[in-house]
Amino acid sequence: MSNESQAPAGCCSTTSAANPVANSNGRENLLAGGGEDTTTCPVMVGSPVVKALAEAQGLFRDYEGQRYYFCCAGCGPTFDSDPATYAANVA
Repeated sequence: MSNESQAPAGCCSTTSAANPVANSNGRENLLAGGGEDTTTCPVMVGSPVVKALAEAQGLFRDYEGQRYYFCCAGCGPTFDSDPATYAANVA
């Protein structure tokens, strides 16, 4: 058994209730935010995150003076398990 912390393949929901950047057919809207400040989730690399929405929902962590935003609630605890590794994903 491995102790490596990896995000489960399905930790993030693609429904609009859990993931505000998902569109109605369950696919992520990569242009989400329409000009809002966006980033990518450090756990589910490639998942877009609208910073203001993530912050309003508490989907962020501060690590070494920088704020990291998550695409879903499952990514925060995963990030906490090895923040240096996940922070490097967005460096």
